Amino acid sequence: MVDRMAAFTEAEAATPERDVARDLAVRVAIVSPLMIAVSAAFWGWAGLWSASLALVFVAANFVVGAAIITWAAKISPAALMGAVMGGYIARLATITAVVLPIRHSGWFDVVPFAISLLVTHLGLLMWETQHVAASLAHPGLKPGHSVLAPNDSNAERSE
Repeated sequence: MVDRMAAFTEAEAATPERDVARDLAVRVAIVSPLMIAVSAAFWGWAGLWSASLALVFVAANFVVGAAIITWAAKISPAALMGAVMGGYIARLATITAVVLPIRHSGWFDVVPFAISLLVTHLGLLMWETQHVAASLAHPGLKPGHSVLAPNDSNAERSE
């Protein structure tokens, strides 16, 4: 009975979606200077602020999406599917609610915002696919492939 409780607690503590989202948020921080610099070079201060806002949305989207999955997975598969779809719609509505009032402001330009939002989302997801283990043995990130974890190249070579 004790072993089952330990396994349950360990499984409950394992949240691969949170690890992947954290890894993606760190990757947002890595690519942000380049995205902001390019936007500032082409669109000036408006591009800088617009790209910065988009990058905040990208990082928040990954983290909030993972939190929704973590919460709903404990309830049921139906709750998980509903929460994922509802969370997606809510996050899109949040972006719309923030952009609509500021779209005509002098400091905001929709083109660098949209480019930063789309390119960063898609680019980071493609980048992250190289680091996600698609197995039940290691759900989430492949062992040693987190941005935050130090890479041990000797251990990788010996495998």
